[in-house]
Amino acid sequence: MMGRLVEMKVWKEIIVSLFVCLALSAGKGYAQSESMVSSTNDVPLLERMTDGKRKVDWADMNIQFCSAADVSFNNAKLDEAAFKVHRIRLEVLGGFHEKFSYHFRQSLNQYTTPNIPLDNLSGSVELAMVGWQLNDKWKLTAGKQPVQFSGYECWVNAIKVRHYSDFNNTIPCYQAGLNAAYKMNDNHEFNFQVTNNRNGDSADQFMYGLPEGVEPTKIPLLATVNWDGYFVGHAMQLRYSLSYGQLAKHKNVFYFTCGNVWDKKPFLGYIDFMYSREGVDSKGLISEVTAVKGEGTTVPNVDYFTTIFNLDYRVASHWNMYVKGVYEQGNVFKSNDMFSSGTYRRVWNVQLCAEYYPLKNSELLCYLHLLYKNIHLTEKARSWGAESYNHQRISLGLVYTLPVF
Repeated sequence: MMGRLVEMKVWKEIIVSLFVCLALSAGKGYAQSESMVSSTNDVPLLERMTDGKRKVDWADMNIQFCSAADVSFNNAKLDEAAFKVHRIRLEVLGGFHEKFSYHFRQSLNQYTTPNIPLDNLSGSVELAMVGWQLNDKWKLTAGKQPVQFSGYECWVNAIKVRHYSDFNNTIPCYQAGLNAAYKMNDNHEFNFQVTNNRNGDSADQFMYGLPEGVEPTKIPLLATVNWDGYFVGHAMQLRYSLSYGQLAKHKNVFYFTCGNVWDKKPFLGYIDFMYSREGVDSKGLISEVTAVKGEGTTVPNVDYFTTIFNLDYRVASHWNMYVKGVYEQGNVFKSNDMFSSGTYRRVWNVQLCAEYYPLKNSELLCYLHLLYKNIHLTEKARSWGAESYNHQRISLGLVYTLPVF
């Protein structure tokens, strides 16, 4: 038994050392992102071999896993009953030389595009970054990182979300770029970020291609300014962001996203507001109504609005329950030869979930999740042949974050 423990510790040191060496040579960046496992104080092999010249402060590695038995219905008729592995993610993160940190995460459920990605990185890699704490106020982050959108559903670790809103399910949430974080004090922080606004080329971003006469952009970037505020002993958490970028030549995108959170046991509640105004439909939610009778068309001049309400209640140490509601709307804000202005889709969903934690202080949980989602298409959308429908799903699942070390 003792020999096996020594062997495991040696392997752990080797793995951490390899990641630190890669981080030091690559110069990628690290942004804030919710991790699931606390740090360790073991002295790794790299530090021993260099007599402390390359100091590794801490390192974690974990595997995040979510699987469920799903029974889905469309318009109250059985669509599918099957087992699904919703998420498997490998995460490695740590710190070295006191001022530097790194974070790598790869999703085994994410499929990359067949074309060469804009950032030259597989779409399955969500995070690949190293951060530099310049002083007690400023921190720089470079590499593939979370875009500083706001909203609790958007920002919380995805392993905790059973069903996303359409808005958050279609935004470019992980992109290569650079972020500068300024911590004014313990209660206020600002982020100034520039990232790519897509992973692949324009053909991957727009399912039905760019509209006729619209040229691809040569500057596919997104600039974001974010403010995080904490009040009432950090029980009230506010997160607000503005983003602006170019989707195609002379076709821009603007985002306003915000999250308002109350987190004080036994309650956790939040209200998110998400808005985007797009020169061309990058989400494809309105454009998909045009594909019913044949080849689809990317709709120009659209905007989307989403609001999300969620309330968690920790019934007991082993039980948590929540109710969640989402309302979404998609519009064309400027008429053209093919599309008149107005609302094209209204979507709402209601979710109920009961979670059971069999172990204290553990990320292991079982859940029962109920979803009812209604997609209402207006007369403007139905004129293309699309029809309104509703979707229901019952899920019995398991979530576990396995701390490898």
